[in-house]
Amino acid sequence: MSLPFDGAISQFYQSEAPPEVREAVKTAGGKTILSGSYPYDKRMKSDAYEEELAALQLELVKFQADVRDSGKRVVVVFEGRDAAGKGGTIKRFRENLNPRIARVVALSKPSDVEAGQWYFQRYVKHLPTAGQIALFDRSWYNRAVVEHVFGFCTPQQRAHFFTQLPEFEDMLVDEGIAFHKIWLNVGRAEQLRRFLAREKDPLKQWKLSSIDVKGLAKWDDYTNAIVETFQRSHSSTAPWTVVRSDDKRRARIAAIRAVLSGIDYAGKDASVAAPPDDKICGGPDIWNG
Repeated sequence: MSLPFDGAISQFYQSEAPPEVREAVKTAGGKTILSGSYPYDKRMKSDAYEEELAALQLELVKFQADVRDSGKRVVVVFEGRDAAGKGGTIKRFRENLNPRIARVVALSKPSDVEAGQWYFQRYVKHLPTAGQIALFDRSWYNRAVVEHVFGFCTPQQRAHFFTQLPEFEDMLVDEGIAFHKIWLNVGRAEQLRRFLAREKDPLKQWKLSSIDVKGLAKWDDYTNAIVETFQRSHSSTAPWTVVRSDDKRRARIAAIRAVLSGIDYAGKDASVAAPPDDKICGGPDIWNG
């Protein structure tokens, strides 16, 4: 079986990955958490995960009904490194919701027309109307991190972005939009393990891109960009919720709870829509590279 990008991910693992990362991937079992600083040694058990997720799915359905009936507008931004679990978390968030109410916004590379517009413009047109939820699978924060790391924007464009960003997000909140920013944080060894699994799985190879491959060697560049982004975009009006996602199951539960616990809706069961596990979920201070 041929591997995407001529097996570049396997090649990176074999010859370029830091020795401690390579050793962690090589020796770990499938259920072992690779990050030594993660507060759990093993992945969440399947039966406990399925039970909690099922209860949260019922809460999400009630939440959706309230959004529809009350005319609420909800925006949830999902960010994080490649393979941090954004897509899987979004899938579990909306899998039992009406796609006319809960929409996923995953924008591709800007067109020539969009590239000539105000940077935030193409995102604004995807904001929800009354009775809708918009889930952004990556967002305007592309400029802060990915575009910066790969030189897709100039330093001046990025500086201008950060100048306008606080007011833009303040306007969303002032407009009455329930606005949540979730950053999924994955460790370096776990990211590489997930990339290697995707490389070998014909059903998941489509998830890989040239950016993923090139980004493997840019871990420190990403780290520096992320740290600066938190410093310049975490505010009382629009705070970041950081979820450590080395265990996908715990991360999905935490992300859903972070949203549901932070908003009122009819029929809410606070014992289910409870605050997330503070061992893996909090502000930027919980992020560990």
